[in-house]
Amino acid sequence: MATIATIDDVYDEGILIQRILKRKGHTVHPFTEEEDFLAFIKKETVDLAILDIKLKKLSGVEILEEAKKIAPAIKTIMLTGFPTIETAQQCLQLGADEYLVKPIDIYELEEKVEKVLDQSPPGSS
Repeated sequence: MATIATIDDVYDEGILIQRILKRKGHTVHPFTEEEDFLAFIKKETVDLAILDIKLKKLSGVEILEEAKKIAPAIKTIMLTGFPTIETAQQCLQLGADEYLVKPIDIYELEEKVEKVLDQSPPGSS
């Protein structure tokens, strides 16, 4: 199954995502600190990153940009409790694969994770 890293400023949100996706056989590494998350994806192969848009120091959009520089093939799902069309469009333009609104719906999370993981990387056939 997949290796997933998630970052959220609320520790319990990361643990919730970990519990939900662990049941599907995924390995999930939750983070609350931006530096720790970026250091992890620099040294580990991560199939999917789930990024909260509202973080402590940086925004999830900034983390998305950095993650794509570090690992261009990383798949991403943006997570927010404050959805706006502008933010969604910006995230998609920067390469996010999906957008998920809080509170987290277990089935929607599972569905979007599977959808994103099943997508072929751009340029592969």
